[in-house]
Amino acid sequence: MTAIFELPLPSETLAADELAEITGALTSRGQAEWLAASGWRYHTNRAGRPIVGRMYARLKLAGIEASAITPQAWQPDFGKLHGRTG
Repeated sequence: MTAIFELPLPSETLAADELAEITGALTSRGQAEWLAASGWRYHTNRAGRPIVGRMYARLKLAGIEASAITPQAWQPDFGKLHGRTG
């Protein structure tokens, strides 16, 4: 699965035409409605245009939930440390 992270990214976010292709909607409002109804996470810029991260879209279109590849919280194992006594 690491190969998906090695693909070159033309930009960090999808272009307007790419978002229109995915959602089937030409307007920002229609795109946002489709994204919300389909369970996609997105941000809205100041102009009201939905912004979708390219890597997120690649994962979503591949059927991979981003949470599945999020690293789990790492905790150090202090039990393996040996204290020095004076």
